[in-house]
Amino acid sequence: MKKKQLKLVLCWHMHQPEYRDLRTGQFILPWTYLHVIKDYVDMAAHLEAVPDARAVVNFTPILLEQIEEYAQQVNNYLHERTALTDPLLAALVSPKLSDNSEERLQLLKDCLRANRDRQINRYPAFQKLAEMTEWLDQHFDMLPYINEQFVIDMLVWYHLAWMGETVKLTDSRVQHLIAKGSFYTRHDRVELLEIISEQLSHVIQRYKVLARKGQVELSVTPYAHPIMPLLLDIHTTHQAMPDAPLPDYTHYAGGEERVEWHLKKAVKTFEQFFGFKPKGCWPSEGAISAETLKILGKAGFNWTASGGLYSVIVCICQKMNNPLVVITHLNWQKPKSPVFSVMTVYRISLVLIIQNGTPMMPSVISLII
Repeated sequence: MKKKQLKLVLCWHMHQPEYRDLRTGQFILPWTYLHVIKDYVDMAAHLEAVPDARAVVNFTPILLEQIEEYAQQVNNYLHERTALTDPLLAALVSPKLSDNSEERLQLLKDCLRANRDRQINRYPAFQKLAEMTEWLDQHFDMLPYINEQFVIDMLVWYHLAWMGETVKLTDSRVQHLIAKGSFYTRHDRVELLEIISEQLSHVIQRYKVLARKGQVELSVTPYAHPIMPLLLDIHTTHQAMPDAPLPDYTHYAGGEERVEWHLKKAVKTFEQFFGFKPKGCWPSEGAISAETLKILGKAGFNWTASGGLYSVIVCICQKMNNPLVVITHLNWQKPKSPVFSVMTVYRISLVLIIQNGTPMMPSVISLII
């Protein structure tokens, strides 16, 4: 008897929320550019290295916009020395760091926001600086004795630790900076910013090329990451969490119009970056409902997807009266709807789930196909 092959779709969801202060234009947190140089470039490189690999890659529109702004700002700084609005990047290449002890300590502590085992302790020089920073945080009176070079080295190591593995393996400049280990100069810091600039400037184009080759399908999320079911009907909360308390308000004013705006804005933004309309929509936080599915179909999407944090499940649903294909999971109570049907066929056990790089306990996983 011929064994049936399991159809598995890998969907990589690239999501960072809006980190800009829309009043000042300053980036409040650095996660957008840090995940670009570590994760998004590595994912592209893995696909480029295996031409037969196939995947779905989802981008949130506000992530695309922030990547573009970072790329423009860093490029303008390198060529015209215009200001950088991300405090951490600005400090990395600053000719003169602040002499204020509290500001220096904050910079040092900001450089501890990394995985301790895989990013900090992996490099003895960075580990030593991190341990000294933690000691200084408990002995604030000793801060005046810390010189500028200490802070500079901490900033350089932080960005080296966040650099993607494929960049570390192929870029001799990064390898040289890691080998140097300490006493980084301003030339070293500007060179590091140039490397960061290259990753920011090329990452979106790399996925665009992969899409043109047919290696990836690119999908999108509603523009500013709204939770669509709640905007459409607050009571849909009980479809996923029957006992959850609800607010006093019975509905979200203008919810449907807002959802439609976010979807139209998402498609428009996606087209500006990639040159074509997306067929699929990954709803914000994977939140779906019967009304959400209808409005997605009305917006022209062919499929949507949803998933749970501690399960890996993939499904292909029959097309019915609506051409929307849905990838969903068992934790969501599917209402009666003519849009799709779901059938559970297989259960696969002993699959390791990786959350933030840490293997979790083997879990029985439902694969809906």
